[in-house]
Amino acid sequence: MCGIAGTARIDGQDLGPEADALLELLADTLHHRGPDERDCLRTGPVGLAFTRLSLVDPEDGSQPLVSDDGNLVLIANGEVYNHRELAAQLPAGTRMSTGSDCEVLLYLYRQHGLDFLRDVRGMFGLILFDRARNQLVLARDRFGIKPLYYHRNARRITLSSEIKGLFADAETPRAFDWERSLSVPLLAASPRFGEPDLVTWFEGVESVPAATVLRIDLNDGRTLSHRYWEMPTRAEEGTSAETFIERYREILEHSVQECATADTELGLFLSGGIDSSAVLALAAPQLPEVHTFTALSGGTRVNGDAEHADWLAKSMGVHNHQVVFDRDHVPTPEEWRRLVWLSETPMAGPEIYYKHELHRFARAERPGMRGMLLGAASDEFNGGYSDELSGGEGWESFLDSLGQLDRGTRLDRHPGLRRWWAEGHDFFSEEALTHATGVATPDVYHAYVASEYAKVQQYNVWHEDRTAAGSGTEARVPFLDHRLVELTAVIPPHLRPRLLWDKRILREAVRDLLPERIAERTKGPFFYGSGTWYAYRMLVRLLRRDDGELVERALAAPGADLYLDGSAIRRRLAEFGDGDTNAPGVEMLMRVVNMGLLAEMAAAPPQLARMSAGPVRLSVTAAPHVHDEDELFAPGSDEPSRRVLALAENVQLLTDARETWFLLSSGQIEYELEQDSAVLRVLALLDGTTPFDEVVEKSGVDADEVRADLNALLTERLLTFEV
Repeated sequence: MCGIAGTARIDGQDLGPEADALLELLADTLHHRGPDERDCLRTGPVGLAFTRLSLVDPEDGSQPLVSDDGNLVLIANGEVYNHRELAAQLPAGTRMSTGSDCEVLLYLYRQHGLDFLRDVRGMFGLILFDRARNQLVLARDRFGIKPLYYHRNARRITLSSEIKGLFADAETPRAFDWERSLSVPLLAASPRFGEPDLVTWFEGVESVPAATVLRIDLNDGRTLSHRYWEMPTRAEEGTSAETFIERYREILEHSVQECATADTELGLFLSGGIDSSAVLALAAPQLPEVHTFTALSGGTRVNGDAEHADWLAKSMGVHNHQVVFDRDHVPTPEEWRRLVWLSETPMAGPEIYYKHELHRFARAERPGMRGMLLGAASDEFNGGYSDELSGGEGWESFLDSLGQLDRGTRLDRHPGLRRWWAEGHDFFSEEALTHATGVATPDVYHAYVASEYAKVQQYNVWHEDRTAAGSGTEARVPFLDHRLVELTAVIPPHLRPRLLWDKRILREAVRDLLPERIAERTKGPFFYGSGTWYAYRMLVRLLRRDDGELVERALAAPGADLYLDGSAIRRRLAEFGDGDTNAPGVEMLMRVVNMGLLAEMAAAPPQLARMSAGPVRLSVTAAPHVHDEDELFAPGSDEPSRRVLALAENVQLLTDARETWFLLSSGQIEYELEQDSAVLRVLALLDGTTPFDEVVEKSGVDADEVRADLNALLTERLLTFEV
């Protein structure tokens, strides 16, 4: 990963020496993306700034890269995974001058012109200056994994890997785009399909589209947009389910191998779910030593992530660092402002915060680590949300839900019809709706995949890039190999229930690599589920901290007086009580405040390096093959079953008048338990004398149902074994 930036005259003039100061400012702003090396170059109408993070060829991979004839100059951020394969196909006599994986792009462009990225596998944002044609070429990978933004006027264009870099140029507007941002369905968590165009959140800031090459004539600014990849839509009707699974396994294995190749240490974020576990299983054999990192928070204790990640790491003999987030931990307003400024999105929330802190810990713990393998973006294209969207009712119910999302999306585009569906129901036939909106949806599943493609760019890869970049780390995402996405996109409708329900294609493809406990583990979001209230409580306390500093700063930001109702915001915050809530409105309120914070910081851009991120989190490190004495039991083992499990000292199980059950520690509510849940039935029978196996038998539950919950309570010292 690197930081790339630049400026160019698009009016036929050359840059003068005054541009040098801007290039240095651009490099300073992007230093966190590339702390190993930096260089600036001004030549004719173009100036380039580059900051480097060395993962491939640390000794001989500096940029800018220049072609052998001197006509092409390139800076690139990212990785070209198949660079050796591509280099072998270049015309005879082509000689590389460095070991950089990106140098091959120069000669592909010289050979193929705007089609030069057609066969490239990887993640990248690039700026290429074609001196002979006096043209600037900008491009990004198929999924927009690596960012590239720009601001242009009639005279000049300025580019940067991050939006904050553009603010180094006085000609870039310094304003949050309230009106455009408030119209984004994803930001408001609206049940609609995502908009196809990326929103940058700031006025005058544009993004080079994913899977696209922009060519700008520097004589007059004329711009040509060339899209080099599209999601396939034609189904492979004659292919069997078994063949799809075999091909999926082959491509995934190859993708992980490519992503796990580097000349420096790589780590892995491990949740204990199928996605990150599959990446670990495929990557571990080619890495000499693997360190994995897991968030140990109230939410991940309850939803089983922490326990499953620890168990799998021990089973595979790899290190697992459980990074601790105390149940009462709340970041300071300054730490949150820094996170929002780093991520450059009002969607900053608990997931982004936890991942940012994991990266900080990993870099502090393993200073030589430069890359992190992720299981991200598997759900979006493998049917990971099918069960959730169906309400657990099966594939047809899933399709019905997609149909409702599609109808809502089309109705949104016809304002005249809105009054008819204000209560959540419309009364129009499909024919009438198509006639009124002028839009028909022949395949609602493909419409859903297109929406997920947009969401991945607006949220997933956006925050994965920034949270990693903040610690000088490159995030690598094997599931965004375009060959994998293309494969799942062409699965015919009759095989989708078999392969795309709850990620069956992935589960079947890696079944031989993982224990059944992991391969068949039910999907759980990163921090949501039964432990959601921990994360939401953190947000409520953050918004109230220091007399509501974040709220008041947001309300005082430019534009906030026009778009925000301060009284309503303060009133809603007060309604959340002590913060023990699962209400999604907490996160929506945080997003509103984040918009104000971004508006404030855009008007007077702070230097990221001068903003405090706070202390690095602590961890509980699990060494390979070491088992915790307090673990209740491992699958297939009943060794602890005769031990007596009890509530720890000062821990109480109580119910209120509404028969809601609570687990308290020293008088403080730690968990609200669902009525007649399996774990409550077990906890209610703990008397300090009865062996665990007898308690389970009396409760009438299967021990496997409560293993993760009870192990989590043991980890938190809310339960204990009697001696």
